[in-house]
Amino acid sequence: MTTSHRQATPLSRARETTEGTVYTVTGGDWDEVVQSAARADDERIVVNMGPQHPSTHGVLRLILEIDGETVTEARCGVGYLHTGIEKSLEYRTWTQGTTLVTRMDYLSSFFNETAYCLGVEKLLGIEDDVPDRASAIRVMLMELNRLSSHLVAIATGGMELGATTIMIYGFRDRELILDAFELITGLRMNHAFIRPGGLAQDLPAGAVDQLRDLVRTLRKNLPEYDKLATGNPIFKARMQDVGYLDLTGCMALGVTGPVLRSAGLPHDLRKTQPYCGYETYDFDVPTADTCDAYGRFLIRLEEMRQSLRIVEQCLDRLEPGPVMVADRKIAWPAQLALGPDGLGNSLDHIREIMGTSMEALIHHFKLVTEGFRVPPGQAYATVESPKGELGVHLVSDGGTRPFRVHFRDPSFANLMALAAMCEGGQLADVIVVVASLDPVLGGVDR
Repeated sequence: MTTSHRQATPLSRARETTEGTVYTVTGGDWDEVVQSAARADDERIVVNMGPQHPSTHGVLRLILEIDGETVTEARCGVGYLHTGIEKSLEYRTWTQGTTLVTRMDYLSSFFNETAYCLGVEKLLGIEDDVPDRASAIRVMLMELNRLSSHLVAIATGGMELGATTIMIYGFRDRELILDAFELITGLRMNHAFIRPGGLAQDLPAGAVDQLRDLVRTLRKNLPEYDKLATGNPIFKARMQDVGYLDLTGCMALGVTGPVLRSAGLPHDLRKTQPYCGYETYDFDVPTADTCDAYGRFLIRLEEMRQSLRIVEQCLDRLEPGPVMVADRKIAWPAQLALGPDGLGNSLDHIREIMGTSMEALIHHFKLVTEGFRVPPGQAYATVESPKGELGVHLVSDGGTRPFRVHFRDPSFANLMALAAMCEGGQLADVIVVVASLDPVLGGVDR
């Protein structure tokens, strides 16, 4: 920046050159922001909201400049939950990577795993070899996960507005879904159940019947949210015309998911770029034209009903068959039964590879410790997560570990719209805006 008229500020350093005064502008820490605001000749106040504020969904920091009760400037500070998952993936085998990616957006674990595995399968060229049963179970788990994620969004959003009954109902129903996850994968969160080539193992005995009972229970409970909130005049007054972002703003800022669909565009990757056989399922993509927080609430509620439709179709089409590709050079941990150690080391398999075939034992050892090789190249895979478009870009150099993995997380992209949605509004509405975006900082701070 070259000028002879600007004055130096606490956030810039000036030096003279032959072309005039050059200012080097840098970001300021909290003390400098406060000092700068204090010297201003107006009533503006800088408020530091977070990173441990209960309404910032974990460790999101918001730097808000307010004039009275009006927000004049809003900035996001992220990075407080940084885990280095993307870098850590470069030091783990392709299969071990699922254990890391499942922990990013920890409310949408199955979507992280599926996007990653779709990318690995694209690099391996085995997309068409994944068994139909495995794809159907993947879809079923993702849609149940969409339900549980939306329930958290509605429950915590309601709690932040003082609607504590909605919070109790939301977490009550989410517990039922987590119980189903525990039955199928052994874990309630961070499953690492979806693996390159298929699944870690098949559904346990009795799972289909329990899942049908779960669908019936959730169908019975969903109307309660309508009774509590949808027509509630206090709830509507708090949500309507708050967090306004029209279609032009969404497109300019790369916003996807319910926020984009609340602006009227029915963009859903399950319809526009189908994966895992979504083109064979019958469901609708709900939209609204309100462009506000209330429309996003209605969309999430309807998406839960559509997810139940898809789960029922998955249960109806589950035919007996394998859940992992037939290629034994990729199929780790193959189709092992779950053993007493909970890791898939069934006694029958151990007895077979140790007592009948030295080659099988050597191959199993190399596959588990070294991993399989992936041909050099790069691939991009994307899924429609509860928050929006979740993409993964993988690069392979032909080794047993990724050369580079980068995720396009929707929570990160959607947070970039926070300023556009908050500035000019009320300070109290910032909480409503954050709740309507439904960010998960585990996905933001990868």
